[in-house]
Amino acid sequence: MSYRRAKGSPYMPQPSAAPPTPLTAELIADLAAAVTPAVSPDGRLVAYGVLAHGRQDSGRDGGRNGGPQGSILIGAADGSTPPRELTDGTADDLAPKWAPDSASLYFTSDRAEPGTPQLHRIRIRIHPDDGSNSGPDSGPDFGPDFGPDEALTTWRGGIADHHPLLDGRTVALLAADEPTAEQERRTAEREDAKVWGRHLPVTRLRLLDLATGALRTVTGLGDRHVVEVAQRPDGGPLAVLSWSTAELGPGVLTAELHLVEPESGAVHDLGPVGAEAHSPVWWRHEDGWHLAHLAVTPGELIGGLAVLDTVPPASGPVPEHCNLTAELTVCPAELAQVADGPPLALFADGLDTALHRLDPATLRFRRLSHHPGLLTGVSASRSGETLALLASTAYAPKEVHAGPTGGPLTRLSDTAPELRGVGWGVQERLAYRAADGLPLDGLLILPVGRTREEGPFPLVTLVHGGPYGRHADEFALTVVDCGQWLATAGYAVFLANPRGGSGHGHEFAATAAGAVGGAEWTDVLGGIDHLVAEGVADPARLGISGWSHGGFLAAWAIGRTDRFKAAVMGAGISDWGMQAGTGDWGLLDAALGGSTGWEGPGPHRHDRQSPISYAAAIRTPVLILHGEEDTNVPLSQAIHFQRALRHFGVEHELRVYPREGHGLRERAHQLDALRRIHAWFDRLL
Repeated sequence: MSYRRAKGSPYMPQPSAAPPTPLTAELIADLAAAVTPAVSPDGRLVAYGVLAHGRQDSGRDGGRNGGPQGSILIGAADGSTPPRELTDGTADDLAPKWAPDSASLYFTSDRAEPGTPQLHRIRIRIHPDDGSNSGPDSGPDFGPDFGPDEALTTWRGGIADHHPLLDGRTVALLAADEPTAEQERRTAEREDAKVWGRHLPVTRLRLLDLATGALRTVTGLGDRHVVEVAQRPDGGPLAVLSWSTAELGPGVLTAELHLVEPESGAVHDLGPVGAEAHSPVWWRHEDGWHLAHLAVTPGELIGGLAVLDTVPPASGPVPEHCNLTAELTVCPAELAQVADGPPLALFADGLDTALHRLDPATLRFRRLSHHPGLLTGVSASRSGETLALLASTAYAPKEVHAGPTGGPLTRLSDTAPELRGVGWGVQERLAYRAADGLPLDGLLILPVGRTREEGPFPLVTLVHGGPYGRHADEFALTVVDCGQWLATAGYAVFLANPRGGSGHGHEFAATAAGAVGGAEWTDVLGGIDHLVAEGVADPARLGISGWSHGGFLAAWAIGRTDRFKAAVMGAGISDWGMQAGTGDWGLLDAALGGSTGWEGPGPHRHDRQSPISYAAAIRTPVLILHGEEDTNVPLSQAIHFQRALRHFGVEHELRVYPREGHGLRERAHQLDALRRIHAWFDRLL
């Protein structure tokens, strides 16, 4: 796959007579980001969102909770006309999706009531072309005209998601129930005790009649929590993915598929579809309609994702699913439905990403193109001949690209022009072998303006989350992925891809099951030793940092060795048993840690995998960062670890961020974390 405007990218490190723009915490926190590209069914236009911190004139105090706000832009898929702003970014305008005739764009916005998104529509008119364009996926001759912004709902529970149906008259909505008068009274009078297990609102499938504004709830799904919808491309039934509960952990383990007839609301249950099932897509084969989706490889709770396929029966549950990606050494990451053909898929392939299409004859995926770095958010036109997605390489942030499927893509968005004058550290690909000989990959960022020959340098190792994540050869500049931020301060940065992660097939990922801190830790240590042996890393000045599972591994590392002089533990796990009992993921975290603690009197397997068990051996100073309202990895994990460090007299600092969950949204908190990470390593390395 090739990219227009890619050669001589203005983001790449290049010699310049002008002094480079300084990289500041403010610049990082204020970066805008392109999200959710959606190509129109006719392939002519691409809509996408841009997230940025609130504008000064918005009157919304910097967005909800001081976090970023969204705006919607539209541009020609062939790049012939530049993107234009459809909404002004003074509200959370998100999730653009096209009407089937490509003449309207639907999206959610909370402009009427901050924090309560409603469904909106803007009609799009493309000027007639002069005959020079041809084909269903040709670009517009002139820029589109926009109609007024129409609010289509006033649902007091808010709209969680939407899916325009092919009849052009109906939109499928995912929305929780509106609060009753009694519930509002109890909330106002603080009679608001919760029954745990029923404390989260269930999202239901509702059908909006665009002509009348009437909302009809599909009752045949009972109290199941609906998470995704995909309509069969011939206008037939909806494939509906649901959980037994809105709670994340038990929800992803109880996923089921249903077929819903949009006219009658009749429901046909297809049964369970595997752990962490998502992304249902329809496609037509000679034997009839098939339904595929992503889920953890069957028979496992921990491991690589697989594409599972079935032919939905006329009645009764689905027969056994066929694994279309068995034994591959790459990992499916996304599926995209194509109305007139088999689905497209993005595969994590080591440090890179590949675009594939399902071959109906062999029921195997065939690679169409290979992209250095990251592709994500793929969207296809009706014919499948045009696609839009987000792409990022080592020095170019994620931007919207569009073009012919498998062919050259054109960059449409330009969300971070302020980065062009910044000097970056050279980002290199690494290849080395684990202690047992397994080939591994990773990335090295050198200090800005320095070469390998000038080493050794102080080295900070950044461990990704998940553990089913990866460091692709992309540009990342956030509080969590702060490699270039540290490179500007003179550090070399090692981005490790140990076992348990994505990009190398199911078996590679499944090694983390019940064995966190095992092979993944020795894989990271092997990469550090490799960089020390090559003269890049100074063995006397090593640091380690990570967020979520990466935070766990940072805490684990300093209990296993005193080689690190400084550590940062962001939203990390210190006790796997407590995590299984209190974190969002529940039994999936137990599958990583090895046990729950309620199997009987200990010692338990998770005790051997928990950093808290090795706190007495820690000598490394630790900076702990955690969101106060984190339910994924609760704050108690940080407090537990902090108390152990205090007991054993280890230098540490625990920084808790009010109103924050598993990541940091508020600008002031992002600035604080970036500066503290920088200062922590500066003082100790």
